[in-house]
Amino acid sequence: MNPLKASYGFYRIAAAIPEVTPANPIKNIEHIAVLAKSGNVKGCKIMVFPELSISGYTCGDLFNQNLLITSCEEALLTLADVTSNLSITIIVGFPLLNNNNLYNCAAVLFKGEIIGIVPKSHIPNYSEFYEKRWFKSGIDIKSSSVIINGKSIPFGTNLIFRNNDGIKFGVEICEDLWIPNSPSRELTTAGAEIIFNLSATDEILGKHRYLKTLIEMQSASCRCCYAYSSAGANESSTDLVFSGNAILAQDGKILAETDRFSREERFVLTDFDIEHVRHDRVLYNSFNDNNSSSDFQIIEYGTNDTCGLSSRQINNNYIRDIQFPIDPLPFVPQDKEHLKENCEEIISIQSWGLEQRLLSTGCKALVIGISGGLDSTLALLIACHAFDRLGLPREGIYGITMPGEATSTRTFNNAWALMEELGISSIEIPIGLSVMRHFEDIGHDPAVHDATYENSQARERTQILMDMANKTGGMVLGTGDLSELALGWCTYNGDHMSMYAVNASIPKTLIRHLVNWFAETTDSQRERETLLDIIDTPISPELVPPAEGDKIEQKTEDLVGPYELHDFFLYHTLRHGSRPSKVFFLACNAFAGKYNLETIKKWMKNFYRRFFNQQFKRSCMPDGPKVGSVCLSPRGDWRMPSDISSALWMEEVEKL
Repeated sequence: MNPLKASYGFYRIAAAIPEVTPANPIKNIEHIAVLAKSGNVKGCKIMVFPELSISGYTCGDLFNQNLLITSCEEALLTLADVTSNLSITIIVGFPLLNNNNLYNCAAVLFKGEIIGIVPKSHIPNYSEFYEKRWFKSGIDIKSSSVIINGKSIPFGTNLIFRNNDGIKFGVEICEDLWIPNSPSRELTTAGAEIIFNLSATDEILGKHRYLKTLIEMQSASCRCCYAYSSAGANESSTDLVFSGNAILAQDGKILAETDRFSREERFVLTDFDIEHVRHDRVLYNSFNDNNSSSDFQIIEYGTNDTCGLSSRQINNNYIRDIQFPIDPLPFVPQDKEHLKENCEEIISIQSWGLEQRLLSTGCKALVIGISGGLDSTLALLIACHAFDRLGLPREGIYGITMPGEATSTRTFNNAWALMEELGISSIEIPIGLSVMRHFEDIGHDPAVHDATYENSQARERTQILMDMANKTGGMVLGTGDLSELALGWCTYNGDHMSMYAVNASIPKTLIRHLVNWFAETTDSQRERETLLDIIDTPISPELVPPAEGDKIEQKTEDLVGPYELHDFFLYHTLRHGSRPSKVFFLACNAFAGKYNLETIKKWMKNFYRRFFNQQFKRSCMPDGPKVGSVCLSPRGDWRMPSDISSALWMEEVEKL
């Protein structure tokens, strides 16, 4: 089996900070070898070390000493030999003398062999840097070779390394990252999936923050994984301080990093998601518009047949020792400040979209069905926000609560309290008699609480809203959310339909946080208390009569499964194009200790079944503002035939 496929696309990479003594190559490779062996034990497949880590970066004019240069070459060969029994690829920095020019280089080592050597392209010669005093740029060296110990070794800035695991990577050195047209941009468009940067970045105020931003943006714009290793404490001398930076990033996010200002040698590792990289490069097809693969030399070499993820088998599925941040709530930032910023921005997007729809139609009235649940509450809050921004009186918002036999006192009271406190036009229209008459007309026994019983109520409410919109000269504002659309958990031509669906791309796990944002920012104590109680109310369509004591009996998550699982399945299926087995693998790790494997499989099966067979509802869904990268609008983000086969996905789920 393809080892990358066997590991669900994850590939373990490390960035190391060894103890480096300037001008002592033999001592330096001893420390490098120790870290390489430790990384190998932990399943790392490739480990990168700092710039000039064999010689030390701060040797100054000693780089003009033949003894140092020849000793570095000998040390490189020794390092290759002492690590020849490891299955890890090592990338180290060293000075190379070739054709009377000295180059600042990165050597790629594997199984005792020097696979290739990449010279630094951009040589800084400003402020504290004066590398041109010793080193020549290798930017013009393409597909060349050097002789070391009697062997010809590929040498150039256009080398892309591809191992037997199918991983392609490129190398750039320090300053190469900081310039506008960095080598990594050409390397990645030529196919490199991981970029390794060997660096010696000194510390000055604010530079570290800027460096992290550079790495984040490079990994994002190049759609790649980025591994960065910079010189450590022992290089600090004279005027410069080096703290040891090791940073691993993917898709604009830093996945792991070492602490700075530590004298201990160390390394940081992560499992890069290579499948994610490949998916995004296909999805965002403009990435390949500047493909420069013809200018690059591919260096093939071998690896062993595992990808560095240890595993233990549980019920024929795997929970692995994965070093990758798997967020169980991918739509909800864990950082409170980030979450607050997201909520503010999402609310602005929703409101702005609604404002434009009102302006373009000349409509000055909205009709909303208010149930006392999360979705209709958020829609109402957004409506008030939009009206306030447009300077329209809130009386133009018609909130209609439509209690039926299944409506609980708690939700009814919350709906009414919220409408009163927000100062909108509040209307109560009970649907009990209308629905009973309808049952009589179609010959349905109201004692039978089936789909007909439930959907008749939903359609009756929608009819009222549509007719009231005609009466008021307004439009119906939809309340359904992204999670419900994904599952088809809405009544066709019932709550499924509106003139504008303001929550259409908001997942259920995020809605409560948006409502909470309003609760935290309002000056009204009553509004705050009402919103907090709505957040705490069990999610329910309230289409089946409540239990004794007016307790909500019908709970949505008991019927379709936990929304946190469904939102997780939805995110990884749509955002990353992950197949069911990988989504299952991720879910098992993300929810370990909360849901067992059988439970996850049960609801995953339900997710895929409903996601495919409910597409017809999404094919005619109303307009609504796109908020995040996962959206189901048939006019843009998700176009799928309503009668497509789900066999491949369901078969894979069954095999889990």
